[in-house]
Amino acid sequence: MKKILPIILCVFVHVFSSYSQTKNNDSIIRQIAVLKAEKTFSLTLDPGGNTSKLLAVSENFSDNEARKSGILAMNFAAGVFYAGDSLQSSPERILFTFWVLTKKPRFAASHGLRVFAGDEIMDVGDGRYSARARDDMEYLNFELPRETIAKIARQSNVRLALGEHEFTFTGEQLKTLANLLILSEVQSGK
Repeated sequence: MKKILPIILCVFVHVFSSYSQTKNNDSIIRQIAVLKAEKTFSLTLDPGGNTSKLLAVSENFSDNEARKSGILAMNFAAGVFYAGDSLQSSPERILFTFWVLTKKPRFAASHGLRVFAGDEIMDVGDGRYSARARDDMEYLNFELPRETIAKIARQSNVRLALGEHEFTFTGEQLKTLANLLILSEVQSGK
């Protein structure tokens, strides 16, 4: 009986762990290194240890598109917040923020988002808008379903209409989104 109990315990732990997968911050940090994405991704745990933030900051959209839109530059950040130091499941929604450097507000009146990925048009809708005039910045905040990010990341030619202006995702930006999906994926057992 003493020999069977450890075997039963090992089987129980193995079966239970296959149903209850998590991904801790150390694992995510190792994955960032494997992806060679340290310049794009950061992972922080708040000082109280209550919340972690996985954040990706993209390169700028093209200068030519920025000039056509009457802005100085624009990039985006995408990420997820989660309790503690482990992802319990793959997040269903991903925060997505455009950071716009501009001397004159361009998106205050119109800040809806549409994405053109392959043959699909995804109307995301209006985002939350805020501006900091003293910093010449506008922020447009959206929450996108994971599946929308996946559709964007799978394509090689993706455009977006933000308000009245159009921009094209760069290859590096698409790679950033694909890597965010990888880093925030928690394998579920069966």
